[in-house]
Amino acid sequence: IYDYGFKAVVSSFFADIFSNNAMNNGLLPVVIPEGMLQKLLHLLQENPSTIIEISLENQLFVIPDTGDSARFEISPYRKQCLLKGLDDIDYLVSIRDRIIEFEQREMHDYEN
Repeated sequence: IYDYGFKAVVSSFFADIFSNNAMNNGLLPVVIPEGMLQKLLHLLQENPSTIIEISLENQLFVIPDTGDSARFEISPYRKQCLLKGLDDIDYLVSIRDRIIEFEQREMHDYEN
């Protein structure tokens, strides 16, 4: 899906394995209420060019034509990775200095 240019998918439910795999591949799964999903599907049938807005930073899904909006949940870790374009390894590399500090502090405490 991501390779076809999609950055997000929208539904009223995603299985955990799909959500985790999607986010591991840079794809944002957005969960909205069932009623809003049905309204969106109806709008898209009437006008396939209907625009939606998704703000990962604000965790907000909006249908500008109707004014409908919904907040969606995402873990702070996954949010940071998606915003910065990081996978799990890239994230660990980005906090390398903090990891080294922690290890040195733990080793120092262990030796004393």
